[in-house]
Amino acid sequence: MEKPKKSVRRKGRAVTIDEVAALAGVSPMTVSRVINGQGKVRESTREKVMRAVRELGYTPNLAASSLAAAQHTRIALIYTNPSSAYLRELLVGALSGAARTAAQLVIDTWDNLNAEEQRSAARTLAKSVAGVILPPPLCESKAVIKEFVGAGIPVVAIASGRFSNEISCVRIDDFRASKEMTEHLISQGHTRIGYIKGHPNQTASAHRYEGFRDALKEAGIAHDQTLVQQGYYTYRSGLEASEKLLAHRPPPTAIFASNDDMAAAVVSVAHRKGMDVPRDLSVVGFDDTSAATTVWPELTTVHQPISSMADSAIDVLLRNIRRKDRGTRVVVDHVAPHQLVTRDSVAPIAKRRGQAKS
Repeated sequence: MEKPKKSVRRKGRAVTIDEVAALAGVSPMTVSRVINGQGKVRESTREKVMRAVRELGYTPNLAASSLAAAQHTRIALIYTNPSSAYLRELLVGALSGAARTAAQLVIDTWDNLNAEEQRSAARTLAKSVAGVILPPPLCESKAVIKEFVGAGIPVVAIASGRFSNEISCVRIDDFRASKEMTEHLISQGHTRIGYIKGHPNQTASAHRYEGFRDALKEAGIAHDQTLVQQGYYTYRSGLEASEKLLAHRPPPTAIFASNDDMAAAVVSVAHRKGMDVPRDLSVVGFDDTSAATTVWPELTTVHQPISSMADSAIDVLLRNIRRKDRGTRVVVDHVAPHQLVTRDSVAPIAKRRGQAKS
């Protein structure tokens, strides 16, 4: 007699809302409320549901949504010439969040628009989208934000150092992260530390610089303004700044560049001058983009979870867009955790001197 065949779960089938509910330990109705931003759900419950959604790769069924709901999930992400490595992480996270939540993501670039053209573009875009994500530097544009807020469009800023009472923000604590990185260099014996600032049009740049100075002050190290150079978050600005810093006699024993692109430029200039990194010069960056691991040696840096921040921005927007009480503006300040990532671009002072003598 032929044995009955065992039931086999078909690979590749869509994950159901019931499976998400089972993993999160809640009802399917609760999962639906979280995903659609409807009803009151505890923050701890929402986080459990979203973890289950991400773990299972659940994507809501658009066919089950009403046409009206679909029309209210058109989200714009607008960027203006960020670092290519930063942009890559940003897009991965935003596209993942849009696919997971069934939102329609519109990606627009305003690279070549002046201030007035940006305001005009914002007014036009506000007529066709339900929410907007603004990464740096647009997240700092009061004029652009004013256009969207005036049109009643929810806005989420990514990586902005300024928390506004008009828009939501998904960010890290730039001050603390920069301070921790500086403290790491100091713990390795470095006291003559060069610093390359970020673009002055972003408040996150100022917070990173403040963290650097605060760490020096707490360690009793005098702040030498001649060891500080202005950068603009570009590789080229990193080249120019590091040339000036390494022209000092004596040069700094370490350089902290406030993003990975500029830190990679420091490594390049050091190599061209015949310096060994990290034996002759320790170099650190910020963001932990792909630029941190495409140079040699790989960079010690601050991990800013750019991709997951963009993903979270989608959630924040949808909760606001899909609220039943549209008359009340909900503003969220979400501070994501950062991490100090140590690689091979830093060496202790004692070790470096010992190698120089041998």
